[in-house]
Amino acid sequence: MDIQEIKQRFGIIGNAPELNRAIEVAIQVAPTDLSVLISGESGVGKESFPQIIHNFSHRKHAKFIAINCGAIPEGTIDSELFGHEKGSFTGALTDRKGYFEMVDGGTLFLDEIGELPVSTQVRLLRVLESGEFIRVGSSQVQKTNVRVIAATNVELTKAIREGQFREDLYYRLNTVPIKVVPLRERSEDVLLLFRKFASDFAEKYKMPPIRLTDEAQQVMLNYRWPGNVRQLKNITEQISIIELSREITAVDLIHYLPADHVEILPALYDKMLDEKTFSSEREILYKILFDMKKDMTDLKKLVHELMPENAGTKIHDDNDQLIRKLCRDSEVDFASSQSAYPTSVILKSSKHEDIQDTEEFFEESLSLEDKEIEMIRKSLNKHNGKRKLAAHELGISERTLYRKIKEYNIE
Repeated sequence: MDIQEIKQRFGIIGNAPELNRAIEVAIQVAPTDLSVLISGESGVGKESFPQIIHNFSHRKHAKFIAINCGAIPEGTIDSELFGHEKGSFTGALTDRKGYFEMVDGGTLFLDEIGELPVSTQVRLLRVLESGEFIRVGSSQVQKTNVRVIAATNVELTKAIREGQFREDLYYRLNTVPIKVVPLRERSEDVLLLFRKFASDFAEKYKMPPIRLTDEAQQVMLNYRWPGNVRQLKNITEQISIIELSREITAVDLIHYLPADHVEILPALYDKMLDEKTFSSEREILYKILFDMKKDMTDLKKLVHELMPENAGTKIHDDNDQLIRKLCRDSEVDFASSQSAYPTSVILKSSKHEDIQDTEEFFEESLSLEDKEIEMIRKSLNKHNGKRKLAAHELGISERTLYRKIKEYNIE
């Protein structure tokens, strides 16, 4: 069975290389009895991978049980996992088998393993190392043959440093690690997932599927999706039910996105432009260039006002020094202003003449592509080649910056 058939069978949507690699690792480790630790943020779809591992293992005809460790109260989790004897605590009216006893020969998926109490972690480590456990309230050692697959959305190494998770248990669980990347790191799958969810909800609620305008698609691609696939699915369902129009604009979509996570969305112009969304990063850069040009004009006027009436002829180097000082005072980068707007300012005066501001303008390229390349180069130089910081300054995603570096062959 190839990887596409596996995705279809287990309801996995996406073609990102990181997602495909995680599925390949799950298939490779399935025939073994090694413990697997699946890590990833909440909502990325970690629950699909234990099912893949179980169904491609020799235990596929035995039981598979998934347990959310964070949903079981601390006082009863030992009883849930290992069972208890009658009378061992208040309310224990009969003997009870635990999951390790019931799933003997099968697979036990422990989700949110980081929520396990430390005392339970000691019991779990013993089961993993020797296959032995003891019911609560009993002294009889029992054997079990269970494959354990664990998952977590917290950083266990940090929990170890804080004394909340045992280091020996971590290494015992982490025999084979599988990392499921967040949705923001596989943005090429966002629109694919949206179309799938929109189609599913259209069929469920007996209505035409919703579709996104080009601007709305750009908002989708630039949003961080802190809730990952789960959040995308919920928002798609909300829009499908609430919106009367089946064509969703960027303004419509932003109403459904939490305000705390919209810092990298494409900027919306003010109401004078009818709240139209910028269609591309190039328009954003173009606006920045115009703002910079206005700043330079204001600086030159300030230079003219500060020059005394009886000043002698000022050469270009003196002007540069003065502009540098003004740039520092006004927090404007001198080098970027000089290269972005190649103008030469010469101030002339004499005893009998008023100061004149003569500007010699050179023709400059108005190509948006050239300006975009220039802005990318400057941002990369400013941050010593660190793409993440450069992308944040430019207001685009790191993946988009990487694509543009390759497209323009920027060194």
